[in-house]
Amino acid sequence: MQVQIQALMAEGAGRGEMAPREVARGAEVAKPQIFDGTTTRVAGFITVCKLYIRMRMREKIVEGQIQWILLYVQGGTADVWKENMMEKLEVGEVEYESVEDFLTCLKKEFGGGEEELVKAVELRKLEQGGRTMEEFVQKFKRAARGSGYEGRPLVEEFKQGINGGIRRKLMEAENLPASIEQWYRRATALDRN
Repeated sequence: MQVQIQALMAEGAGRGEMAPREVARGAEVAKPQIFDGTTTRVAGFITVCKLYIRMRMREKIVEGQIQWILLYVQGGTADVWKENMMEKLEVGEVEYESVEDFLTCLKKEFGGGEEELVKAVELRKLEQGGRTMEEFVQKFKRAARGSGYEGRPLVEEFKQGINGGIRRKLMEAENLPASIEQWYRRATALDRN
């Protein structure tokens, strides 16, 4: 199938149609929802901003990218921060080398400082329940990101979250999975069977 897609794209490029790189530029990309400073929404807001900038604003200068982000920072506690930030930018008190630096500043300001703790608690509470293993693994990966867990402790939290039958089968296997990725793969394979 991949070969067929590449052949069609190459054929289209020969007729003056969009090349693969141009297709991505023409793709619809969601703009972020208004961010009002709510701690629980900062990570999602930053993710959408990054994606949009990569897809639509890559060529723009950093200042333009930051101004675009600030258009979506409105209401709540975010208004005062935005006003202060715009004033600092205008007088040259602060300057960002990249949009990533600016987004890091935004995350520090609105992340609540307890993001790692919140993520760790979320990770500990996560259970597979009626989800497929594929769904659970994706939720687990999202919760694990930024939780501070890695290596053996991360594997232990994963084992606690999966359903008992799959956990027993994995624990009784001759060769226990060593890494978290191996746990993901083997648990998913068992769940499919």
